[in-house]
Amino acid sequence: MKRILIAEDEQSIREMVAFNLKRNGFDVTEAENGETALKLYDECGGNFDIALLDIMMPGVDGLEVCKQLRKKSSTLGIILLTAKTQEMDKVTGLLVGADDYVTKPFSPAELMARIDAVYRRVTLNREFASKSRDKSYVIELGEFSLNLRNRTLSKSGKVIELTQVEFQIMEFFFAQPNTPLERNAILYHVWGDMYYGDEKVVDVNIRRLRMKLEDDPSNPKHLTTIWGVGYKWLV
Repeated sequence: MKRILIAEDEQSIREMVAFNLKRNGFDVTEAENGETALKLYDECGGNFDIALLDIMMPGVDGLEVCKQLRKKSSTLGIILLTAKTQEMDKVTGLLVGADDYVTKPFSPAELMARIDAVYRRVTLNREFASKSRDKSYVIELGEFSLNLRNRTLSKSGKVIELTQVEFQIMEFFFAQPNTPLERNAILYHVWGDMYYGDEKVVDVNIRRLRMKLEDDPSNPKHLTTIWGVGYKWLV
């Protein structure tokens, strides 16, 4: 059973989303605020595939819930519900570990497409993580080592914590080192052709990856920008 945690303080929106998710085969747990969402997550032993979080909740807001949930799990899919005016919050949400965001107002079809895309990534990552280590599935580029079996990236032997989105981006780069990759190619590879958002989600995740991988994120040696095109991983 696909399990999802919804944190949304507006009852009408929460009930509408929960109804559509149940129709599509999800086991839904509802929370009316961030504090309750964190409590329910722990009470259920973290047994969720996806968390759908409204940013603007009283008390503990969606960004803080996102940050705390990401600390608890690197494989949980996290989607933020935002308003059109919350542009900075969208960026912040991606930086603290969200996989995607959906802007209100949204259609049930759009929301389900985004949730299904994140669920596919979560499932794929967990399938890989459950398999044993195998050196033939390791790509080594300089000081970095990408293990495709256990879905990990290490730098000089030290494992770097990545979200499933970040890992997929790195997997794409490592398959084509020293090759310029267009933003829309990265977007299509990671988020799929049904993605409704824009290329900004790529830029934010690249920024987050630089903070984790580069010695000097403001002057990257490996994850470089190709102006007017996209990005390239330099070996």
